[in-house]
Amino acid sequence: MSEHAITRRSFLAGSAGAVALTAAAGYVSFDAWEQAHADDTVEGGETKTVHSLCNACSSKCGFTAYVVDGRLTKLIGDADHPYAQGKLCARGYGYSQIAYSKDRLTDPLKKNDKGEFEAVSWEQAYGEIADKVKAIVAEKGPQALAMVQDPRPSGKYYTKRFMNALGSANVYTHGAACNLSKESGFTQAIGASSYASDLENSKMTMFIGRSYADAIRPSSVRELQRAHERGAHIVLVDPRCNNSITFADEWVPINPGTDLALVLAMSNVLVARGLYDKEYVAENGAGFEEWAAVLPEYTPEWAEKVTGIPAATIARLAVEFAEAAPAASIEPSWRGAFGCSYANSGETARAICLFNTLLGCWNQKGGALFTSGVSAGDVDKEKFPGVPKPEGKIAGSEEYPLALPGMGTNLFAAEQAKKGDVKGMFFYQSNMAAGYSNTAYLADALSNLDLMVVVDVQMSETAMLADYVLPECTYLERLELPEFIGGMVPAVALRDQVLEKVHPNTRPVDQIFSELAEACGVGEYFRFGVDELADAQLKTVGLSLDTLKRTGTASFPDKEFSYGKAPKWKTPAGKVQFASDACEQAGLSRCPVWVEPAVMPMGDELRLIGGKQAIHSHTQTANIEDLMQITKDYDLTRVWLNADVAARMGIADGDEVEVANNEHTGRVRCKVTQRINPTALYMPSHYGCSSPDQRTAYDVGLRQMDYVPFRMEPGYGAACTQETVVNIKKVGA
Repeated sequence: MSEHAITRRSFLAGSAGAVALTAAAGYVSFDAWEQAHADDTVEGGETKTVHSLCNACSSKCGFTAYVVDGRLTKLIGDADHPYAQGKLCARGYGYSQIAYSKDRLTDPLKKNDKGEFEAVSWEQAYGEIADKVKAIVAEKGPQALAMVQDPRPSGKYYTKRFMNALGSANVYTHGAACNLSKESGFTQAIGASSYASDLENSKMTMFIGRSYADAIRPSSVRELQRAHERGAHIVLVDPRCNNSITFADEWVPINPGTDLALVLAMSNVLVARGLYDKEYVAENGAGFEEWAAVLPEYTPEWAEKVTGIPAATIARLAVEFAEAAPAASIEPSWRGAFGCSYANSGETARAICLFNTLLGCWNQKGGALFTSGVSAGDVDKEKFPGVPKPEGKIAGSEEYPLALPGMGTNLFAAEQAKKGDVKGMFFYQSNMAAGYSNTAYLADALSNLDLMVVVDVQMSETAMLADYVLPECTYLERLELPEFIGGMVPAVALRDQVLEKVHPNTRPVDQIFSELAEACGVGEYFRFGVDELADAQLKTVGLSLDTLKRTGTASFPDKEFSYGKAPKWKTPAGKVQFASDACEQAGLSRCPVWVEPAVMPMGDELRLIGGKQAIHSHTQTANIEDLMQITKDYDLTRVWLNADVAARMGIADGDEVEVANNEHTGRVRCKVTQRINPTALYMPSHYGCSSPDQRTAYDVGLRQMDYVPFRMEPGYGAACTQETVVNIKKVGA
């Protein structure tokens, strides 16, 4: 594609079998990774080590890279990094292949009149983009521009600064397709977007739709293992028996989309039997009596009919929670259950916070914690001038008032593009077109833009739709701003540059948006280097860039979390809100009540659910050769079907099946198992790539979002990614 392209080196080539054996556990040891790639060992040469941060998912685990004569030879997780604790997961090791991928973007691209991409100079790309930005602003104002970005250390800073400098408040994360409902619902109840379950010290922890052993963070897997070994009662509530079952005591195979009913019924048991912490609720709660008045209808017997869980099991779990309290909690979960999945996800998040409050577990050992944090202070305003606050609010804030302001709902921006109100959109490391909602709708909506710019490393499905594609260098080839990390002991870590640029005509995110800003006439806000800003930020917390380069991670023991400290409830009521005025104003109930999913299976229909595997991060890692080889070796693209349902339909394990609904039809092999609820069909969420330029991932498996109608959760604005049903049949039957 480019005169600047460099022949792919034999980097991390070879069998992936050695890592596959441990990948299912959520992380792999360096020994296994090194064995799989023994041919990469370099004798002699000059070796340097560099601390940096992984980019295979949003956790950004710290590692030390070993570089011999300019060539990356191995990675070892940093022991001091709070998420890595000396290890990386399978994705972390595998994703380092991206630097030498044959499918890297190498030059700025422009779509010509024939709909084909052609390489152009950076100067031409910047100039033409700037002309279109100015034209859009002149015609419709800066609010006709929007940005969607998947937060990374420098990316979240420079994308927002760029858009705000242009006068637009429309900066969105990927949250609408990830954790928008969870974090927004939590905020309505407890005034914070998240918390941490003190798993290792707990007597009981319930996970709803989340699996640490499917490669979230190595530290989380180790904590789960230690909790199990200490005798904590670990409960998995999930339509699918996920890999965390290794460290759990029981699996509760709930009907998907009914987690809210379970939490309401357990709350009913605690309140009706007087098993909740009355003193704690009286001191820390507001509106409890209002919620207590609606709970009587949500009995375990009622919930059994909704959730498929026996009433006796629901009551037992509630009593066991009361007996374990305050060293007990429902873990905050993430995407799979109520991050963005259903029309009731935000209300599920609220109800979970209220249930934890009944246990009196906030900031108690073994309970639910608001751990410590640290952040950069103010920097020199002359050197790093502040950007004027945009006049308008982020688009969608009125229509979806419960969505967190710092996250927003990017799907609303897409909807506005379809209507013609948003005319220009930028995407940074965001594959919205493939992974956020219905792919056909998003492609149609984005086609209505006057300007679409994508900054990425490889040709994603979103990039295929763009007018301009700007090639970023990989995470191994750039220095970024420091990443501040909350926890029991807060820390800060650094993504340092490991390699010289493999493709000389690629550029880091800070340079791209600084130069774009200059072309657009707002360059006065970007006349500093990323190294200067990183150093200035670190100096506000008593460190320096040179110091952090040497250590990779630095902790703040003086800010260590202390158990028992009363939380500061940052809600309008100043307490846990059992009733929310904001929710009522958004058209929802003041208190969490039962809200049925928007779609329910009828007849032979099955609810389509998705989820991670230990070796992939949604669509991002599917084009990595070693990781995809594990997929193929273990047939991991299969959909999961309950064995009893399969027998009734005449489907055997390994059969090719057709999965269909009104949105899409596709074929894939089937895994027949008792490890899934009979009302659900599980489809891994990483496959079905439709970009031919991703040659490893292209056309492998099915894509969950092809089957999901375009929908936004009332009040919250999340994508409702599991509000869809499908039919399945054996091919040839």
